[in-house]
Amino acid sequence: MSLFAGVSGGAADAASGVGTGRALLELTPHKMAVCQLVQVFAPPAQAGGDVVPPFPFESLAHHNRLGLFLFTLTRSCEDFLEPPLEEFLRQLKAVDNLANGWFCEQLTSSLSALNSPDDLFNFFDKLRGVLTAPEGASAEDVFLDPNSQLGVFLRCCILAFNSMTFEGVCHLLADLVMYCNSTDASYDLAEDEDFNSEMGNLMDADIGSQVGIFDKFHQGYASERHMGESSSALTRAPTSTYYFDDANIFKADDNPTCLRSRWQLEAYLNQQADILEKDPGSVPLNSFNATMTQLQTLAPELHRVQFLQYLNALCHDDYVASLDNLHRYFDYSAGMQGLFGRSVSQVQDIVVGKYESALLCLGNLHCYFGHPKKALEAFAEAVRVSQMNNDDSCLAYVLGAISNLLSKIGISNTVGIISSPYSLGTNIGLGTPLSIQQQLLVLLKRSLKRADALKLASLLSFDHLSLAKFDLKHVQRPLVSFGPNASTKLRTCPADVIKNLRLGSLVLTDFGADVLSTSNDNGSFSTSWLRNLSAASDSWRRSSKNTKKLHINDFDDFHYHAQPSPVPAPILQLAGSAYLLRATAWEHYGSAPMVRMNALVYATCFADAASSSELSLAYVKLIQQLAVFKGYSAAFCALKLAEKKFPSSTSLHIQLLGMQILHERALHRGHLKVAQQICDEFGVLSSSVSGVDIELKTEFSVRRARTLLAAKQFSQAAAVASSLFSTCYKYNMQVENASILLLLAEIHKKSDNAVLALPCALASQSFCKSFNLDLLEASATLTLAELWLALGSSHAKKALSLVYQSLPMILGHGGLELRARAHIILAKCHLSDPKFSVLEDPEAVLDPLNQATEDLQALEYHEMAAEAYYLKAMAYNHLGKLDEREEAAARFKDHVTALENPQNEEDSLAY
Repeated sequence: MSLFAGVSGGAADAASGVGTGRALLELTPHKMAVCQLVQVFAPPAQAGGDVVPPFPFESLAHHNRLGLFLFTLTRSCEDFLEPPLEEFLRQLKAVDNLANGWFCEQLTSSLSALNSPDDLFNFFDKLRGVLTAPEGASAEDVFLDPNSQLGVFLRCCILAFNSMTFEGVCHLLADLVMYCNSTDASYDLAEDEDFNSEMGNLMDADIGSQVGIFDKFHQGYASERHMGESSSALTRAPTSTYYFDDANIFKADDNPTCLRSRWQLEAYLNQQADILEKDPGSVPLNSFNATMTQLQTLAPELHRVQFLQYLNALCHDDYVASLDNLHRYFDYSAGMQGLFGRSVSQVQDIVVGKYESALLCLGNLHCYFGHPKKALEAFAEAVRVSQMNNDDSCLAYVLGAISNLLSKIGISNTVGIISSPYSLGTNIGLGTPLSIQQQLLVLLKRSLKRADALKLASLLSFDHLSLAKFDLKHVQRPLVSFGPNASTKLRTCPADVIKNLRLGSLVLTDFGADVLSTSNDNGSFSTSWLRNLSAASDSWRRSSKNTKKLHINDFDDFHYHAQPSPVPAPILQLAGSAYLLRATAWEHYGSAPMVRMNALVYATCFADAASSSELSLAYVKLIQQLAVFKGYSAAFCALKLAEKKFPSSTSLHIQLLGMQILHERALHRGHLKVAQQICDEFGVLSSSVSGVDIELKTEFSVRRARTLLAAKQFSQAAAVASSLFSTCYKYNMQVENASILLLLAEIHKKSDNAVLALPCALASQSFCKSFNLDLLEASATLTLAELWLALGSSHAKKALSLVYQSLPMILGHGGLELRARAHIILAKCHLSDPKFSVLEDPEAVLDPLNQATEDLQALEYHEMAAEAYYLKAMAYNHLGKLDEREEAAARFKDHVTALENPQNEEDSLAY
């Protein structure tokens, strides 16, 4: 029976390198220590050997645990430098608990006994017996499969030793002496309690501290190379780029024989790219570039260093540096280290995959810096070159990038940019020009079709999510909008949105189905496994103290605690984006519980793989729910915690959220100067380029109109809202137009012009029905009820029926302000109805008003609270309850005074 047979994941590639005439890896003392443990794990095979695990293993689970530990050691890429002996022994003790330190003692004694070149020869000669099946071996005999991961590792080490000159063997022996002497000669294993506290300190240490080799880096994604790649790529490099020290980053006295191989170095670079995405603010621009420059000097063939510098400049908004590094990367690499992992020949790599990939990155760069026209020009050229070179993968990605650009950046006309034989064209054969939304839909469907045909799972998931966003905000009108077969359906379809969201999250299922048949672990998973190894040591130690039975199977407990997620972070990001988009969709549809649930799922299950921007967006959604349903005090408490995790200087989402809540509170308190100051800050944050930051500009205009409305400058507020409506109509932002029309109706209503307000409210309600904005539709229905009341008491019945129509949605999903407003309008309808008598049914008026005043207390909404207490005073007056009437009147006066004469306005900027 072969141990670990079939888990090599590239063993054939490693074995094929034997004929190249050079060693497959650099032989180091650390690798010899691993070889010694492999020999303990799989001793020389004997015919007819017993299946029971050999001494000193207590159970099969214990035996398998050491094998899993050795497997991860041969695949990890935690750092450039290999761990010293002391650190290695600490890791080994986590799996050596049941053997009472026998592994550590055996390892140190075996390595100390190697005192001469003859000892080294005998050591590697003995290793050959581990790989050799005895004569007459049957399927039941236990031996190490030479083609397994551990078998290939032993073969590479043996080959490296056989390729050494005598001088090299002497150097190896000297390095081995230094390796064994790196720890105290009287080294003794710490007690359990000391080990627990020390390992806990290591796991909780700050990222920037240089405590140990295996506690410095987050897990990353290794490049697609096997560990058996040529050792000529071994490179001296710093142990961490988190701790940027301008002096002595590269020490000349580092031991060059204890360095990682090239594929591990490339995996480290991918780790840094992941860090730049998750938390770019933690990486200094100049220090990082200095480190990468020195690394590039030592390893000129690693062109990904230049791409990493491009990403760093991009994260720090340095347009010139990012453009220069992007050009330099593609000039030097010639596309041979492409972005899509295409398996083509080396000759084709120089021609195919360079120019179109460079254009794709260039378009993304222009899109990031707010140059939509330049981005579209680069994407259009990338489409042409991809089609000319039959590069279907790149073409699919370019189409996805174009659709992403058109959905995020407002562009009213693309004629002249995306209008050529190699793109969409401007008509459908009937002389009808395609709108920007129709072009976007066609692009999304083309990209989706290509991704499905090419089995690009990540792009397929991205396209499904993009289609879900499109279906959420756009009514899909047919290209042929006339004739007997023309569709009359002008509504979005929530079922299509949910379907695409589910298909987008299936990337996890697809990965899970293929993970057993394809090997995609290039070191990052094993690295994370080693880092999390100590998390399970306490549970093993407790179980070993409680019982000493030989065959206790505690492997499940070990597996549960120590194993990290094998799913790559990009896959988790896509799956998490589906939940984040679900939360956004339920925000549109008006289901507050579903918003909270999906945001919590994302923040809980996908936080490790999420970028800081997306994770902060999930926090924003949760804090917004707190502000709407619990009031500003609870929201500000949560906002303080979020700012500690995401500083406002680095997270635009958190900064905008704080400004939004402060603006709302200032308006409710009547602090108009503070509200105007915050509103101006919104205007400063947005870009001056047309079509860029269109959502932020819309937010600014809405806040400005509401501030003018609170200041009773109705004509100016109406002008701002009308201009905003035209802008949103120009960019086909129909969902935003629904709320803008409702704001216009509110402005006309407060200016006592109900006749002008009615068309706006009806149009807003129509938009809400088309886009299934149920909660906003309920708010528009309340506005219609108020307008009917403003037209006279004869319309009280009509207004009351509209209120009852909207109450189920509002009471089930509405926030404090919307519920209070509904209760106040309900009381006004009863009091305005000439046929209603307060004496006969006082609870119909007082109960809603009491609930409204209770809800408004948390919001500090003086204007609406004053209206509620005014209505309560009227109701108590009808009932003849003078004391309650005077109390309500006093509260009414307090709120009016606070609104008209605001005090301590500077307090509205603090929380």
